[in-house]
Amino acid sequence: MKTATLPPLRVEPELREAAERVLEAGESLSSFVEQAVRSAVSRREAQAAFLARALASRDQARESGDYASSQAVLDKLQQRLEAAKVDRRKRS
Repeated sequence: MKTATLPPLRVEPELREAAERVLEAGESLSSFVEQAVRSAVSRREAQAAFLARALASRDQARESGDYASSQAVLDKLQQRLEAAKVDRRKRS
């Protein structure tokens, strides 16, 4: 597969210096920028997928009329939090 390039990017000298300061051993500025772009793309894809699931869930609830009360949701979240705390205590 052929490779492609990203557009050149002009930044303030301070940003470039900051990026260079945090490079790991053997890491180039180009690979750092590539990884940053990959992370941003992944994060945005995850956000878009989350939003699509949320909207689909909303539409399904509207069609069925089957909603969960806010208190039921909070209770379920509290149960999950308590279970996670117990699990964490068991691991330590």
